[in-house]
Amino acid sequence: MRTAYSVETVRNAERELMARLPEGALMQRAAAGLAAACAEVLGRVAGRVYGSRVVLLVGSGDNGGDALYAGARLARRGAGVTAVLLAPERAHGAGLAALRRAGGRTLETDAAAAPASASASASALERIARADLVLDGIVGIGGKGGLREAAVPLADAAARSRATVVAVDLPSGVDADTGQVRGDVIRADLTVTFGTHKPGLLIDPAREYTGAVRLVDIGLPLPAEAAELEALQHADVARLLPVPAAESDKYRRGVVGIAAGSARYPGAAVLAVAGALRGGAGAVRYVGPAGDAVIARFPETLVSDRGPKRAGRVQAWVVGPGAGDDAATVAEVLAAQVPVLIDADGLRLADADAVRARTAPTLMTPHAGEAAALLGVSREEVEGARLTSVRELAARYGATVLLKGSTTLVAAPDGGPVRVNATGTSWLATAGSGDVLSGLAGSLLATGLPALDAGSAAAYLHGLAGRFASQGAPAGAHDVAGAIPRAWRNVRGD
Repeated sequence: MRTAYSVETVRNAERELMARLPEGALMQRAAAGLAAACAEVLGRVAGRVYGSRVVLLVGSGDNGGDALYAGARLARRGAGVTAVLLAPERAHGAGLAALRRAGGRTLETDAAAAPASASASASALERIARADLVLDGIVGIGGKGGLREAAVPLADAAARSRATVVAVDLPSGVDADTGQVRGDVIRADLTVTFGTHKPGLLIDPAREYTGAVRLVDIGLPLPAEAAELEALQHADVARLLPVPAAESDKYRRGVVGIAAGSARYPGAAVLAVAGALRGGAGAVRYVGPAGDAVIARFPETLVSDRGPKRAGRVQAWVVGPGAGDDAATVAEVLAAQVPVLIDADGLRLADADAVRARTAPTLMTPHAGEAAALLGVSREEVEGARLTSVRELAARYGATVLLKGSTTLVAAPDGGPVRVNATGTSWLATAGSGDVLSGLAGSLLATGLPALDAGSAAAYLHGLAGRFASQGAPAGAHDVAGAIPRAWRNVRGD
């Protein structure tokens, strides 16, 4: 499992470790890992380190110091290294001296002394244009807001160049704690982060700018209970997935109820059932007006037209996909004393007080637009502050919330680390994909998984299934549902 920690927690751990180490040792650890990663990049893009061209974008403070020390290591291996100093008077002194001793050069672009048009000198821009690698050490994890004006031309030049851009700890201009982007930022091909992941490396919109992420262990003492984010890996999900025992029957494995679809949207019911049948439960009960369409596609489904209360016993309900304006069914499901997943139209129709009053687990699965409506804000606000939004929703409704998107977030109502998932593909942005996810997650709820685990495992499998179904080409929601067994086997190593 990957974990991510807040800036404050990281800073405290750094201070604790530095008190036990010789002065400068922690920075040297970080610089050594950074230089090794850069050397690997140069081996791929330039064929070797010796004779390659490297430009360091150096701000003030320790982030710039990491870049300078790493640049010194590369210079000692024969790279031509130039450091562009954005704040020459505040550059890390020892790192700057190390770079010069190793044969590195410096260029000064003082933001305080000149406007942006002049501060990025022609020489600096020319060197960036010819570079094999640009190392972004402008702003560290404590930075807030976008790049300062003087740094923007340098970032633009790096984006236009043929160079591979490597960010030190995180791309300059993104918010390390929230993943928010409030202005111009560096777009990296690789981010080398130290000690632990930071939330901004795993959450959109910031994740879009990180490129690949490489973690360098520098020995930080980080308590597991202080993590802000968790990202499950194959082994974590494999441990969660239900496996029938020898004495299992369809009822012991769990029965999931699907209250979905309408005369206008029968396909939503079919797709939710498709996901549910592949989610580990022993049986799927369907309730709603799309029974004929469901039974025609999936004859193994237990279909009822008598409403949720009289459909038969279930261990979990899924309500809302394609429900139209059927508020009565949504209310009936919310009154059930079993776990309930609310999606799509159900999110709009559900009474907020009824959701908060539930004693059994509730899992809500909005996309950004639905989350915005629930919070009373704009969609842009949700998309720009996804971590804040999912936490607020979970707290406000007393429910576990799965906020769908390119990085799916799952937050529990009682706080704790938020789960983040990035297994998906942009091809999952297709009609009905969310219905499949709802059925899959509801099925996992019915097997007995807690809401946080059911949502996290479902998002992980759904994302993998999307990749397998599309393989770089368009795929329909039914293709995604059909690929869930392959994703399941892949996670389990079968």
